[in-house]
Amino acid sequence: MRNLKLIRVINDYTQIKVQMETGIPQSIISKYENGELMPTTENLMILASFYNTSLDFLMDLTDEQKPYTRKKKEL
Repeated sequence: MRNLKLIRVINDYTQIKVQMETGIPQSIISKYENGELMPTTENLMILASFYNTSLDFLMDLTDEQKPYTRKKKEL
């Protein structure tokens, strides 16, 4: 998960900072970044929202950091 670490470093965040902001334990973030563990869908959504990026970027499926346009909620 190269992009997960890349976006954290670009934003000048430590793993502890990400833990404090997202609630995802630092040890889990480290395992995600080192490829030892695949993130849960819930944690991917939390991280994508935190970094304002797409799940595809976090999963190394694209190099485009910009998030997709969100769908408008229907009433």
